[in-house]
This record gives sequence, structure tokens and C-alpha cells, in this order.
Amino acid sequence: MQRDDEAARERSLKRAVLAGDEDAWRELYERAYNRTRAYIVWRCAGRTDWTDDVLQETWMIAVRRIRKFDPDVGSFVDWLRGIAANVLRNRIRGTNGQVTGTGSRLEPADDRRPEQPLEQRERAAAIAQALATLPPHYEDVLRAKYVDRRSVIEIAAAGGQSAKAVESLLGRARDAFRKSYARTTGESHEPS
Repeated sequence: MQRDDEAARERSLKRAVLAGDEDAWRELYERAYNRTRAYIVWRCAGRTDWTDDVLQETWMIAVRRIRKFDPDVGSFVDWLRGIAANVLRNRIRGTNGQVTGTGSRLEPADDRRPEQPLEQRERAAAIAQALATLPPHYEDVLRAKYVDRRSVIEIAAAGGQSAKAVESLLGRARDAFRKSYARTTGESHEPS
């Protein structure tokens, strides 16, 4: 579907949601859920204990702020991803950068046992923290490449840039990620 067609459909769905149409809300949800969850999994570096909390909070905010969604500015999925990024950034800031250990706002709120070994959870926390420090355009290009699995040519076409410009941006984004990760852990890591 072309972006103009998608924007028109999302405008129509937003109007219906605001008029109380539950089916319209369900359609928005179903169209966006998997891609939003994939983004959150990536931003949480696979930490399932964080992913569920961030995903739930993202949808709760979206329900409260649906009036602010503007399909002419961007897609519903992109709007949700922006909310999710802010939720995660706020949680990391709320821990003063301490994203591991007990008592962190990012730890599970209930008695669930994390599915990953401690070392893996700590690495995931450091990756999430490093991603949260990146400028939005770096995060966007890394997300397009590693979450959306788009080729450099596809990213370039979508952004009206040359493939060479996107390759350069990817290189700078990877470098910024490596530096941020190294500051957090003292080691380097490529985004996965």
C-alpha cells in the first residue's frame, strides 16, 4: 500500500476510533502490534521481562493519546515506536543509568523469573541503554536495517537518499552504538 493510501486509511480509522468504533481500534491494533513488538524486542535487546512492560505501557499511552496521532506526519506504527522509545528512555533515566541489579525500574514488577542467565540479561541491559543514547536518525537507520530487515537500497529509496549516503549513515550509527556500548560496559558489541 502506498504511503498516501496508508495515511488515508489511518485517518479514517482514527476518526472511527474517536467516534467509539471498537472494530476500528482493533484494526489499528492488529495492523501495528507485530511490528511494534518487534521494535520493542530490539530496543530492549531481547529482555523479555522489559519487553512486556514497555509494550503494555506503550499501548496504554497510545490509547490515552490517540487524538495526538497524525497520519499525515507518519504511520501509526512509527508513532507507536516513538512512544515505546520514550518509555524505555524514561525508564533508563529513572534508574540513573543503572539498568541491572535489583531495585531497577526495569526489573520485572511481579514474581516472574527472567528467562535469560544473569550475564545475558546484563548484556541486554547494556545494549538497551546504548540504543537509548543514540540520536533518532541513528536509531531509525539501525532499526530499518536490523529490525525491519530492509536493504540499504530500500532504506535509501524510502528516505530519498543515495545508497552511499545510507551506507555512510549506517557506519556512523554503528560507530556511535559501539562507543555508547563501550562506555556502558568497557567492551564493544555490534547491534544484532
